[in-house]
Amino acid sequence: MNPAEEYILRQPEPYKSMVLQLQVVIENVLPEVELLYKYKIPFYYIGGKPFCYLNVTKGYVDVGFWSSAHLTKHQEHMYTKGRKVMKSLRYYTPEAIQEEILIDVLQEAYAVRGKGFWKPLD
Repeated sequence: MNPAEEYILRQPEPYKSMVLQLQVVIENVLPEVELLYKYKIPFYYIGGKPFCYLNVTKGYVDVGFWSSAHLTKHQEHMYTKGRKVMKSLRYYTPEAIQEEILIDVLQEAYAVRGKGFWKPLD
């Protein structure tokens, strides 16, 4: 078992179930993702480049997006407080996971994945 899978399986409920549900959605929408253990959390990579991460912390699960500076869909669901660039979808309960929103954001993040971490100033 790789360290990312170990991280997921050692989480307490309901977070373990939430991360497993998110993992299924991510891997079904983007079958080419590779789950690695980077920055002490499960991190998905595509073509050797960071894509998104899963992090259980302080009573919620974050799905953070590497190319978030370029994301425009579902901004009302994205968490950015205290961050300069990174945006995430944050889930406190299994019922809060809205798969259609997650899928939209995953597809948009995939479409802009080559644009990099920072958004150039106009």
